[in-house]
Amino acid sequence: MFSFLPEGNLIDTEENRLCISSPEKLREAMIRGKILEAKALVCDRAHNLHLKLGGMKAVIPREEGAVGIKEGTVRDIAVISRVNRPVCFVVTDITSDENGEALAVLSREKAQKMCINNYIDTLIPGDIIDAKVSRLENFGVFADIGCGIAALMPIDTISVSRIVHPRERFTVGMDIKAVIKSIENGRISLSHKELLGTWAENAGRFSPGETVTGTVRSVENYGSFVELAPNLAGLAEPYPGIEEGMKVSVYIKSIIPKKMKIKLIVIDTFRDEPVPKQPRYFINAEHIDRFIYSPEGSMRLVETRFV
Repeated sequence: MFSFLPEGNLIDTEENRLCISSPEKLREAMIRGKILEAKALVCDRAHNLHLKLGGMKAVIPREEGAVGIKEGTVRDIAVISRVNRPVCFVVTDITSDENGEALAVLSREKAQKMCINNYIDTLIPGDIIDAKVSRLENFGVFADIGCGIAALMPIDTISVSRIVHPRERFTVGMDIKAVIKSIENGRISLSHKELLGTWAENAGRFSPGETVTGTVRSVENYGSFVELAPNLAGLAEPYPGIEEGMKVSVYIKSIIPKKMKIKLIVIDTFRDEPVPKQPRYFINAEHIDRFIYSPEGSMRLVETRFV
């Protein structure tokens, strides 16, 4: 059975290294139709990708570089951008080049089609999957959900606490979990905040009387909202000179589950640059139908339904 993982997750596995170690092993992998990975070294003028597999030359012809290249629905940047990065592929032929040297002909497109037909097309809203951050934009994150196939995670689905830019949460290449939010006309939209815990789960990590570090997310006339965790924020009393994005130390005055409120007092401010940390996940399941963020007995219901 094949495992369809984001690109880069196979390259250092023992099985992958063995399969590309010799022409004989590569031929076995070709017969089995096995998906392999290696780093693309060069993209030539014709936009063919060149690789080395255990000392053997290998090429991914331009039209085999990604799903949609042949049809013209995907631009060549999908191929060019793979230089010096891992690419997945299946071996389609082992032949000789013009100098009589062994040459492996590869197809990334066929690997991607296998992934789409046997994995991505089976996904439904609520499924929790592995993903790898591939690009950060103002409006959200593009994440590789298998064999270089990208899906969008809009910025407002990254966490309950609002952020200015995805770089506050993620870095390119970071391995994350994601939940399938919706599928429309073959386009998959991802969400992330449902995996970061409920209000009660996050609030349970803190106690009144503690002084902790947080990030200022918005400043109002009546105080500032301070993020204590990606899915938890509290309201701090007004403090002079405070600005959005500042790191602050805050005293936890009270925690009120019924109102989903945490009252804070700012003790000090800092200007540290935010460094994204690997997310902490509270869900280990493979699928969820419903996520209820608000605590039991709360005055309002905050939930996500996956249908």
